[in-house]
Amino acid sequence: MSQVIKSQPITSAFNARSTALEVVAGHDLSQRVALVTGGSSGIGVETAKALLSAGSEVILAVRDLEKGEKVAQELRNSVQNARVSLLKLDLGRLESVREAAAAFLSQHSSLHTLINNAGIMATPHNYTPDGFESQFGTNHLGHFLLTNLLLPVLKNAASARVVALSSTAHLRSDIHWDDVNYRLRPYDKWDAYAQSKTANALFAVSLNQKFSSEGIHAFAVHPGGIMTGLQKELPQAEMQAMGWLDADGKPISVFKSVQQGASTSVWAAVGSELEGNGGLYLEDCRQALSFDPAQPYAGVKSYALDLESAARLWTLSEEMVGLK
Repeated sequence: MSQVIKSQPITSAFNARSTALEVVAGHDLSQRVALVTGGSSGIGVETAKALLSAGSEVILAVRDLEKGEKVAQELRNSVQNARVSLLKLDLGRLESVREAAAAFLSQHSSLHTLINNAGIMATPHNYTPDGFESQFGTNHLGHFLLTNLLLPVLKNAASARVVALSSTAHLRSDIHWDDVNYRLRPYDKWDAYAQSKTANALFAVSLNQKFSSEGIHAFAVHPGGIMTGLQKELPQAEMQAMGWLDADGKPISVFKSVQQGASTSVWAAVGSELEGNGGLYLEDCRQALSFDPAQPYAGVKSYALDLESAARLWTLSEEMVGLK
């Protein structure tokens, strides 16, 4: 059973071209702690910068501590009194996820904002050390385990928000329940990415369903098209063939800046319009409408909000990561 999108979806004063700093302006987050995965590159940096600018303590969860420290220092230089630190995390390895969660729990009693921002896209056929298709394992299962292990500090916050970065790519594929890890069917890098992004959306649905009564609300976010390190596996010719780049190799006009790309994540984290809500799919600083074929690069498909699918994925994910 899918959620029904209200005839009057939740909106805000912001839009597709608003920046993260514009969204967070006027908020006082000085009593809050935030964790941003993938916080050392792309929209993760801009998300962290916006939260820091409003006074939040921010922990950047990163694979490369040396790179992360350079970004952290840049944030300290650009944001006055920035409280920023690092947490080593490789979402593609469950052992690393468990170690990161344990380290966080040893240092913090509350977590008010968890932004599951990190991800990989359109990668060659590969498996994580734990045997999962790499995109599903990194984008979904790593974040699933991390969030579950951090539930005690999210509950302690009394009012916490979890933001799961999804994508308009989810429009391409539902979950392939009979073979999520591509052990039997031919691998398609875009279908695999799409499946992982649908999983991110369903995760937000289920997390909110299970824990909203304990003060945890979850949202899935499509940040928009942004040129970041996410495209590192894509040759320029392929991006031109898909219409992402013009003849000169420049992104077409629909692409956002990284500052604009971080805005919906930040709105999901702080927007007063979302208070008491959750399990929603957001884009362009508003609740997304149901998918309309006339607008093929926007909206949300019903399978990404389906309550039964969300519950099924939760149970499957628990089994896969060893929580059950």
